[in-house]
Amino acid sequence: MPVLASFVVPHPPLIVPAVGRGGEKEIQKTTDSYEKVAKMIASLKPDTIIISSPHSIMYSDYFHISPGKEATGSLASFRAPEVSFSEKYDHELTGEIERLCESRDFPAGTLGERQKELDHGTMVPLYFIRKYYNDFKLVRISLSGLSLLTHYEFGSIINEAVSNTNRNAVFVASGDLSHKLKEYGPYGYVKEGPEYDERVMDVLSRGSFGELLEFDEGFCEKAAECGHRSFVIMAGLWDGISVQSTMYSHEDVTGVGYGILSFYPGKEDPERCFLKKYMEDKKKDAEKKKQEADPYVRLAYETVERYIGEGSVIDVPDDLPKDMLDKRAGAFVSIHEHGALRGCIGTILPVTKNIAREIIQNAISASTKDPRFSPIRPDELPFLEINVDILGDPEDIGSEDELDVKRYGVIVSTKTKRGLLLPDLDGVDTVRQQVDIAKRKAGITDGEEYSLQRFEVVRHF
Repeated sequence: MPVLASFVVPHPPLIVPAVGRGGEKEIQKTTDSYEKVAKMIASLKPDTIIISSPHSIMYSDYFHISPGKEATGSLASFRAPEVSFSEKYDHELTGEIERLCESRDFPAGTLGERQKELDHGTMVPLYFIRKYYNDFKLVRISLSGLSLLTHYEFGSIINEAVSNTNRNAVFVASGDLSHKLKEYGPYGYVKEGPEYDERVMDVLSRGSFGELLEFDEGFCEKAAECGHRSFVIMAGLWDGISVQSTMYSHEDVTGVGYGILSFYPGKEDPERCFLKKYMEDKKKDAEKKKQEADPYVRLAYETVERYIGEGSVIDVPDDLPKDMLDKRAGAFVSIHEHGALRGCIGTILPVTKNIAREIIQNAISASTKDPRFSPIRPDELPFLEINVDILGDPEDIGSEDELDVKRYGVIVSTKTKRGLLLPDLDGVDTVRQQVDIAKRKAGITDGEEYSLQRFEVVRHF
């Protein structure tokens, strides 16, 4: 039996009276909707409640499923230790999810940190549910830094595991919307905040789950949303299935967006196979970009395809532009897949005979040696998007005033450490951000003296 229903809910500790101490009245509409949804869950009498939480353990390249048989937690960190929880995990369902993931080489399971303390993204939904229903076990799912598509795939796997174990289960996608909706809010205001809330609530209320995959990562980051990946996992439950979606409320009075919705499955619907359609569209888009690429990027594509597909290193082609064969320069090769970074490796100064060899060397490294990611697999090749940055010579500068985040990359150095950040990157809007990120990459801590260099790049697509 597949999942019975799913729900989108927020997790503001403020909404719990012992924490809010009267402040919860500001979001009364959200409270009323939460009560309604909790009663709906109780009426379904689920054996298991699966909660995806942005505040559980999060890895960049792996979905963590809470292991073991039980966990406890309280809202003590929000001055309400009396609000406590002791939950039993459905370790059999967890085991089936893990088995399916392992069989498909999907990056999810119970490895890693064994945190038994529940997070508030899990406890706030439980607070309302346990008012009306207690006869269930819990499965707690974390988010990851992987692509939205991978989160969607995970939802499909979870639903299959529920069917295989014959569980009566509901899924709760815990997540706030934008945190930057009001100037007076705790996180301030950016225009992307209300834009995100309006757009995501429209998509969810229509049940148009394929559109959730089209949200740009940079846009989501600027909006400071909390739950988008949680919503995408939930959406994956219903791939190929019609849903009845109902929106109960959306509030932004605290400067943070809170939305509550329910989704009940209907019949199989081939028009709603969003995963298949998305993959087909992305494959076409990637192929088109590859065909339109200039010689610098085309060489990077050919290098990755040959090395990943056949295990051999491409020879330098004879028909390349003269500059690629005669000039030397540092080069960075960046690889994206489904909108997410998949690898980026480069050289600040040239280390090979010419630009062409620099690209070949760094394309292989970006696809196989970036420590943040596993090596690219052959089945990923049709979906890759690659660009190449050719670096100008670094120039010493005296202060950040001589930087321009759109025009110049930056190199931050001490006697033993060095960090680099390319210019004109999504989500990097100020020189201060640019320098801070470069310092973090170098491991330069606050208080350490450092020098600055800037450089220009020619970006090839």
